Amino acid sequence: MRYIHRVDASSHFQGKKITLMGLGLLGRGVGDALYLAECGAELIVTDLKSREELAESVAQLESFKNISFVLGEHRLGDFRERDLILKAAGVPLDSPYIAEAKKNGIPVRMSADLFAEISGVTCVGITGTRGKSTVAHMLHAILKEEGKKVLLGGNVRGVSTLALLKEATPEHVAVLELDSWQLQGWGEAEMSPHIAVFTTLYQDHLNYYKNDIGAYLADKANIFLYQKPEDILILGKQCAPTIIEKYGDTIESKTLVVDELKLPDTWVLKIPGLHNRYNAALALAAARAADISDDVIRKALESFTGVPGRLELIREVKGVKIYNDTTSTTPEATLAALAALDPAHTVLIMGGTDKGLDMDALLTKLSEVKKIILLVGTGTDRIKDQLPNTSIYGSISDAIAAAIQAAEPGDALLFSPAFTSFGMFKNEFDRGDQFTAIVKAL
Repeated sequence: MRYIHRVDASSHFQGKKITLMGLGLLGRGVGDALYLAECGAELIVTDLKSREELAESVAQLESFKNISFVLGEHRLGDFRERDLILKAAGVPLDSPYIAEAKKNGIPVRMSADLFAEISGVTCVGITGTRGKSTVAHMLHAILKEEGKKVLLGGNVRGVSTLALLKEATPEHVAVLELDSWQLQGWGEAEMSPHIAVFTTLYQDHLNYYKNDIGAYLADKANIFLYQKPEDILILGKQCAPTIIEKYGDTIESKTLVVDELKLPDTWVLKIPGLHNRYNAALALAAARAADISDDVIRKALESFTGVPGRLELIREVKGVKIYNDTTSTTPEATLAALAALDPAHTVLIMGGTDKGLDMDALLTKLSEVKKIILLVGTGTDRIKDQLPNTSIYGSISDAIAAAIQAAEPGDALLFSPAFTSFGMFKNEFDRGDQFTAIVKAL
């Protein structure tokens, strides 16, 4: 039997004083903490959320004697005299705690770029406002179909990218879904993936970036800014003009521009929508860049059934197809979902917390929708006066009941909120889980 050399990363962390900033509830922070504790690090886990709010995450770590918790606050002292700060996504750009660490010469890293540096594996990175999850999962499926050793990480629910070091060997390829926050880490480390895919660029996270889409793009641009001439950048046609105009002179890698027309007409996908043919075309280009044959790519793409929470068909009830599109947190995402279905035969549940995005195009399209059911939230408050003949519900179960009542055989019931989830739900995944559980119990 051939011995497979694994990357021994534990020595990087054993005995090191590490502050993990941001535990969260999605599982990624917990996974990072578990891995570092198992490696023998002396760990401080700090989060602005309280111990009660984080009970689910804390419970998985309490047995480790080498983990101490500072919850409900951050303390400047925890960002001094440490060997490493591991920063979670979404830490403010002007965080005084990160500034304190840097003032004291302490490295500040994030899990995806640290994984890439230590593992040394070939990395394919996928970013974009919309489509990055689907393209990442498509590419993962293609590489598995080819029989390659492949790891899937980055912005993937429940997956600690750092903990993938336990599995990584030089033969592995890592497919990493990278949001703008994780790409901050790549930029600070002056690294980019070997193959980079940039799907789309729309306004998003403007509350975090203080209404500066240029700052948002600047973080995302780290996916290609440090590529070498032998690396490959694949741009979706939707975002290519903006990126080439702003960064064309600094891009060193081989660059391809791709749209849905690059996917052969004869290839039939299981998942609906022109936007998914666009996603598949990007995955096709990335797979070709990784020397995968079209036969293998086609087989994987044609059998791909989608990503949970992204226009996911949950079930059919009395002739009504019910879709969970909870990861739709922007108006463009809901527009794409409506375009994949027939708006005139769609009952739409939407609404939530405002991100300050331009809703005009979606509001125009909503006039074509059969029935709109709204969930409470600051975003809903902003648009409700422009949506007559609709009702606002304070619980997801009541909203589903109203939508079922309004739907007829042949209709679609679409849960595509167009806003974020905070307020009624812990996060977008909790929102989707609740929706799916209720629908499955109908």
